[in-house]
Amino acid sequence: MKRSNIIRMVQMTVPWLSVVFLPKNSIRRYLPVSILASLLVTGMCLLAVPYKWWKVMGGWKIKIFNDLSFILGPFFVGTLWIFHFSFGNFLRYFFLNLIMDSLFSYPLNYLYQRLNLYKLINFKPSQIFMSFFGFSIIIYLYQHIVQRVNNITK
Repeated sequence: MKRSNIIRMVQMTVPWLSVVFLPKNSIRRYLPVSILASLLVTGMCLLAVPYKWWKVMGGWKIKIFNDLSFILGPFFVGTLWIFHFSFGNFLRYFFLNLIMDSLFSYPLNYLYQRLNLYKLINFKPSQIFMSFFGFSIIIYLYQHIVQRVNNITK
C-alpha cells in the first residue's frame, strides 16, 4: 500500500479514537454544527476541481479518498472537540480556531504537500486559512442559533 494511502487512513481513523473521551451530550449537542462544517469543506473540495485550486495525484478515486479522509477525520472530529472546549466563550473559540487554522494552513499544509497528498495549484496557504477561519465564524453563529432555538423549545 502506498505511503500516502496509509497517511490518509490514519488521518481518518485516529481522530475517531478520541471521541470515546467526549461526553455523549457534547457529541449530541455539537453533531449538527460538525455536519455543517463538513458540508462547507465538502463544497470547497468540489469547487477545487473546476477552479484547479489543488491537485491530487491518482485520479477521482484518490481525490475522493483524500478529501473524505480530511473531512470525516480531523475536520469533523476536531469541530466536535473545539466546540466542546470553547462554545459559549467566543474569545477562546476565536483563538483556538486561529491556532488550529494556522497550523493546518501553514506547517501541516507544507507537510501534506511534501508527503504528496496533494499539491496546491491556484490556491495559497493564506486562502486556506481565510476559508477555514471564515467557516469557523459561520458555524459558531449557526451553533448559537441552534442553542437559542433549543432553549426556546424546551
